[in-house]
Amino acid sequence: MAYDEELAARIRRVFASRDDVEEHRMFGGIAFMVNGHMACGILKDELMVRVGPDAHDEALTRPHVRKLDFTKRPMRGFVIVGRDGISSPRALGAWIRRGIDFVETLPPK
Repeated sequence: MAYDEELAARIRRVFASRDDVEEHRMFGGIAFMVNGHMACGILKDELMVRVGPDAHDEALTRPHVRKLDFTKRPMRGFVIVGRDGISSPRALGAWIRRGIDFVETLPPK
């Protein structure tokens, strides 16, 4: 299992009302793209969220959140939210919203 299919289904439900979302296999997992930019994704069974460089440090103060550093080089602007941080639909939706909010500031690709 490269990524958690149950988590993918939960994320798809959050994005269900949008028509500007595409899925791409990426980083050994799956990424959810909004207007051509990755908003969030799944690595194994955890949520990867693109919060942007300005919100990065604040996001790291949240429970169950850590740096995205699977390449041994942390990627500023991206965080990993552990399973406990996305256990409820509300918590998952809030993190996905953060990713969407950031990528909507970028020009469409």
